[in-house]
Amino acid sequence: MKTTINAIIIDDEKNALESLSLKVEKYFPQITITHKFQNPQKAVIEINNNLPDLLFIDIQMPVLNGFDVLSKIENPNFEIIFVTAYSEYAIEAIKHCAIGYIVKPIDNDELKLAIENALKNINQKSPLEKNIQLLENLISNGNSTIVIPTQKGLSFIKISDIIRFEGIDGYTKIVLTNSTILSSYSIGKFSNSPKLHHFFSIHKSHFINLNVVSDFLNEGYVILNNNDKLPVAKAKRKDFLEKIKNI
Repeated sequence: MKTTINAIIIDDEKNALESLSLKVEKYFPQITITHKFQNPQKAVIEINNNLPDLLFIDIQMPVLNGFDVLSKIENPNFEIIFVTAYSEYAIEAIKHCAIGYIVKPIDNDELKLAIENALKNINQKSPLEKNIQLLENLISNGNSTIVIPTQKGLSFIKISDIIRFEGIDGYTKIVLTNSTILSSYSIGKFSNSPKLHHFFSIHKSHFINLNVVSDFLNEGYVILNNNDKLPVAKAKRKDFLEKIKNI
């Protein structure tokens, strides 16, 4: 269990920034406010260099809003509490991912509850996955884009650009129409995603886009439109052929 929590606050309004900082330090002495930013671009640089445990961030800010900031963080593996004055859509997206939020003007009891929940999450699980889910929900309503963690950060990929996924030693190689990337996620994370409903797991190591299938060979191989030739496991062939008929 972490005894000291490092936090960053981002809000373009100086009074709101200082007020929130005082309340956090008053009610939760174990939280250290390491930085306070009115400029979200400077905040992005600091966060990418030194990840906090907890980030308080205003949604409505000029130049970059709170979601823009999150999308520019290479590895958003920290708890977030959004601060908002309005935007029903944003609140619904946040609630759906179980991410904390408080509404301005800030109610002390709501602030305490949000922070208590964040502290529990810091000690119990990684917040990266739910932060990625939030970004997916906000981009094109989450229908056409998938957020993929890579060694360089987060990649925002159009699902239609994905040809196939290949599991390699706990990582996943993702073959796109014009490039290839390597994700830190295992292939199971992708094969279980409801967003990838036009994909099919033909083998324990291969998860392919059915829309790019060019041919199926009698010896049990599939040919994709980029000329990749992949094996289809015997146990998967019947279901694969049925799925192909409906594409």
